[in-house]
Formats: sequence, structure tokens, C-alpha cells
Amino acid sequence: MTAKEALEKLKESGANRVKLAVTDIDGILRGKIVSIEKFQGIAEGGFGFCDVVFGWDSGDVAYDNVKYTGWHTGYPDAQAVVDMKTLRFIPWDDNTPFFLADFVGVKGEGLEVCPRSLLKKVIAQANKQGFSPFFSQEFEWFNFLEDADDLHSRGFTKPQPLTPGMFGYSILRSSQNSDYFNDLFDLLKDFGVPLEGLHTETGPGVYEAAITYSDALEAADRAVLFKSGVKEIAHRHGIIPSFMAKFNETLPGCSGHVHQSLWDGNKNVFYDEKAKTRISKTMESYMAGQLLCLPYILPMLAPTINSYKRLVVGAWAPTTLTWAIDNRTTALRALPSNSKSTRLETRVVGSDSNPYLAMAACLAAGLYGIRKGLKLETAMTIGNGYADLKNGSLPGNLFQAAENMANSDIAKELFGEAFVEHFTQTRFWEWRQFNKVVTDWELKRYFEVI
Repeated sequence: MTAKEALEKLKESGANRVKLAVTDIDGILRGKIVSIEKFQGIAEGGFGFCDVVFGWDSGDVAYDNVKYTGWHTGYPDAQAVVDMKTLRFIPWDDNTPFFLADFVGVKGEGLEVCPRSLLKKVIAQANKQGFSPFFSQEFEWFNFLEDADDLHSRGFTKPQPLTPGMFGYSILRSSQNSDYFNDLFDLLKDFGVPLEGLHTETGPGVYEAAITYSDALEAADRAVLFKSGVKEIAHRHGIIPSFMAKFNETLPGCSGHVHQSLWDGNKNVFYDEKAKTRISKTMESYMAGQLLCLPYILPMLAPTINSYKRLVVGAWAPTTLTWAIDNRTTALRALPSNSKSTRLETRVVGSDSNPYLAMAACLAAGLYGIRKGLKLETAMTIGNGYADLKNGSLPGNLFQAAENMANSDIAKELFGEAFVEHFTQTRFWEWRQFNKVVTDWELKRYFEVI
């Protein structure tokens, strides 16, 4: 859709207001509603948006350790530009028009700390190497029959699942909540976020959705809007969804697997019908790049304290630097089937990830492997990937992962020093906030007995 076509559709809609949104470092949509007259004035020239969205955390607490913005800058406006191609109408909100925007620097270049701009930069590198990346993301998440006020007043303790029991792939459970289930499928499609599939996962009140694949930028837009859309639709059904990576230590975690393929025109360059495995040398180099880079890009795939509660042995989430063909215990799951559907699934990614950063990390690491001509020297895992330790394991917590990234020349080459510095400082901040909190576990462990 061109800018002209978007403006024409907007005019035809008769809307008197427009919703605009940008994405912060945690993948949270931050936005505002503006009048149609105001929007017409900023559609081409852009608008100012307070840069505090890159100066505070997911709880709106200001960082004290980042250079980009803070009390030392006075939190000025950053310039944001509407991406007119992202026009959607929100079907559950009176078909209000909706646009995404990017942050830009003083010369109009993508702002170094803007997640969407970073992904666009990596996609441009892929195009320069002769590839068109096509991606999709799938999400698992828990659903709770809760009211926000009550949940907050109870300190988020003992939320009531939408349904009891495990019930993976259950037709019964989805039928019992068909109004919500069908609204997710139908309304998200009308919102421009089509789903390939939607089903229950194993766990009380857990759903999984696979978003229809598209070019990488559109795929990330869909993923971000999926999470936001699910929350808005669920609210109308008296449901609170959670995309936490690990809601409960006794239950499976929630993934956000990223599926990837590279194309040259109409050719899927990951597929080689003459190879025994049907995996091309290009795909092998792409996987080699990811396996090499994973320890240095992990915070972009697993960005929170909670992320690492999911990445534990035997819990359907990878812990080792491994790959295999159609094996759900490895970090990389190769799916070579035919020229249309051959792809790579990066299983490290959690549902709590920022899709722009997760996809930028996967793509940049894979392109690095192709650019450097890396050979896939890591042997394919046969059987249990958790037991395959010969190539090492993933960092075990956010601090270790952020340190690896902060000190990595590879990460700086892939994403630029300014982004790596800013992003890792936000992760160190997250670690500090957690470390000063006295948890329920500590009280139960030490209060009486020590």
C-alpha cells in the first residue's frame, strides 16, 4: 500500500480520529489518538514523541544508566515518522484507523535505539546480500479469568486459569470458550494479522497461535500487533492473557519461536533438492551463524529475568547450542520439506520477546554466517538435545547474557555500538531491579528457619 492509497482509504473511512503507536525497547506499544486534522498534518512530515519511551522500563521507571536520554537530557521529543503502509482498522474498536511509526535521527536515518528501525537496517543488509527474508512468529500464552483491579490488589497471586487441566490440542476446551477463541481468529484477521492456526497448548488455559508468514518487517509488525490485539480482545471477554515466558515453575513455559527463510526472487535459497538433507549450503551457513552468535545475542531473544526460568532442561525450551532436523529439543529446528516451505525455526525465542529485536537478531546472525562463509561444523543432534553438551550451553541468566552481549565485538558489528550499549544497559537495569527485591521464595526459605 502506498502513502497515497493509505490516505485515500483513510478518507473513505470517514474516521474522525487515528490511533498511532511506536514500540519501546521491551516491545510494548506506546501511542496516542489524534484527530484526523492533526494526522493530516503529520502524515508526511512526522511528529514529535517524547523520547522517554527509550528512557524507562516496562513499569515506566526511569533508567539511571543509559546515555541516549534521561534527566541529563530533559527527555525531549524524538522525531517519529508514520509508516503509511501499516494502515489497519481496529475491528473491535469502532474500526478506528491505526498506524505504526518509526523513530528517526536528525538526518532522517533510523534511530539507533529504535527496535523497528534496527530490523529495517538488518533487512536492508539482507537485500544487499541478494536475499528477501520471509519470517513468521508463533506464540504460546496463558489466559486467566481475571479482572485487572482484583489481580493487582492480590499481588498477581493465584490467578484463575481460563480452563483447568492440561488439554493440549483440545477441541473440547476450544469449543467451551468458542466466543473468545473465534474472536481471536476472526478479529485478528480483520486487523491484518492473519493466523495460520490457533489451538490449545498443554497447560491450564494455554493457547498457541501461528501467524501467517510474510516479509520480515510485516512479520514483526504482525507479531507486535498480535500480542497487543490479543490483550484488547481478551479484555472484552473478561480474560487477562499473559505472555510471560514462565508463569509457574510447575508448568511449561511460553515460547515465541521465529520461523525464517531467505528467498532470491521466487527461489527459496534454503532448499536444495539434490542435498541428502534437502538443506542448502546457504541454509547451513545461516544456521552456523546463529549457533556462533546465540551466546552474544541471547538478550534479544530472552530479554527478561523471567525468560531464563523457561530455558531449563526438559521443559520444551532449548538450553544447548544444537541443531537438528525436526527435533523440538534443540535450539535450531531445521524443517526441510520442499521448495515452498523449507525454513528454520529458532526455538530459543520466548513469548516475552520484542519481535523486532528477536527477528533482527535471528536474521543478522544468520546473514553473518553467510557473509563469513561459515561451515556448519556442529554435528546434527540425534535424540535428546538437552544431553548434547559438546558445543556448550546458553547463558543461564539475564546478567550473564547481557555481559556476553555488551562485551561482544560480533554483537557490535551486527547491530552497532550505540544499540548494543543502550540495550545491554537496559538489561543490566532489569537485573538490578530484580536483585533488590525480597521474593516469596526467600521468605518461605529463610524467614523462620535461619
